[in-house]
Amino acid sequence: MPINLLTQVPWNLVDYLTQHFKLTENGASWLTVAGALVCIVIPYLLGSINPAVLISKIFFHEDIRNFGSGNAGTTNMLRTYGKGAAIGTFLFDLGKAAASFWIGMLIWSYMGAAIAGFFVVFGHMFPIFAHFKGGKGVACLAMIALCSSPITFLFLLLIFVVIVVGTRYISLASIMSALLYPLILNAFDGGKPLYVAMAVISACFVVFMHRENIKRLWAGKESKVSFSKTSKKKKNGEND
Repeated sequence: MPINLLTQVPWNLVDYLTQHFKLTENGASWLTVAGALVCIVIPYLLGSINPAVLISKIFFHEDIRNFGSGNAGTTNMLRTYGKGAAIGTFLFDLGKAAASFWIGMLIWSYMGAAIAGFFVVFGHMFPIFAHFKGGKGVACLAMIALCSSPITFLFLLLIFVVIVVGTRYISLASIMSALLYPLILNAFDGGKPLYVAMAVISACFVVFMHRENIKRLWAGKESKVSFSKTSKKKKNGEND
């Protein structure tokens, strides 16, 4: 039996309006399309809000994209500005992902949550507010995993921590966790195939966003993480 503790929400807006107003089949179809569009647009716009850029500009009067790897993500914030900035970035990314998931759930139940979950990750990677140059989407995808299947998230978190502690490569931990996400999700929550399908697509995008990291890992040139602020360096052309 699938294990799912956080998504048992039977009520959703599309079904409620359809039943309350006794919509015809044609009207229900249009309402479903409208609900799907909301589950795409709102999460994408939320995903496009990049906390790394906001925090670096508001608190440091600089643009994180001009330093370190040039990536507007948690790892580069840690390397450039330290733990406080990195934690703020990470929590904001988690928050926007959680909000998107539950907006999708309330609008169109599991279907809406699956669609919203993918598009908040997509928006984080290709934000409309930052010329479509964003982060890797790892934190957002982690929160979607937690909301959709807590047991899956716990397994992925364990895998992530073990790899980081063992190798100090956050990129390797992120890639492996993303690749294993659909497999573990299917094992514990295969009863919702759209969740699994969106997990597969999201994982592919996460791996794609780490393509330069993969090249450096293969060449033995990938930077290892240090859990303290390092000396601030101008952009070096790498990505987190």
